[in-house]
Amino acid sequence: MIPLAAPVCANVWREQLPQARAIGSGDLRWFGLKIYTARLWSEQTRFDPESSTSPFALELTYHRSISREQFVKTSLDEITRLFANRYSAATLKRWEADMQRAFTDVNAGDQLIGVYLPEVGCRFYNSRQLLAEIRDPEFAKAFFAIWFDERTKDTGLRSQLLGSRK
Repeated sequence: MIPLAAPVCANVWREQLPQARAIGSGDLRWFGLKIYTARLWSEQTRFDPESSTSPFALELTYHRSISREQFVKTSLDEITRLFANRYSAATLKRWEADMQRAFTDVNAGDQLIGVYLPEVGCRFYNSRQLLAEIRDPEFAKAFFAIWFDERTKDTGLRSQLLGSRK
């Protein structure tokens, strides 16, 4: 039996985006295996990641188990690939510690939700609670660029998230 409070808790991140609607969604696959389903939530009807001055959320629903360490390593690798030497080793080390605090190990069915807060940073939630707030706007931009930068590794997923048709 599901507790009555479950639906409220599951949407705790929605307090940041009360009018948000799903813009697009798609699956990340690696060697044919479905890793997660991503869904972009925004209050804007035409979402533009390059000029977004409004909060948005990226919801990831996992289909496989992934460790916090792997999530952090992959995120840092992608930020470094996208931005080369833009960020110092000290900045990347600080961001690594922030992500270690913000992320959790996930299993199939688990969700992690990142909420982008312009000029503030971001918040990370699981389906039950706030996990961490990172008050660093530059980190937030670099982190969400993993999915929304034009140079992302998965341009098909980016297009689907942005609501574009292939």
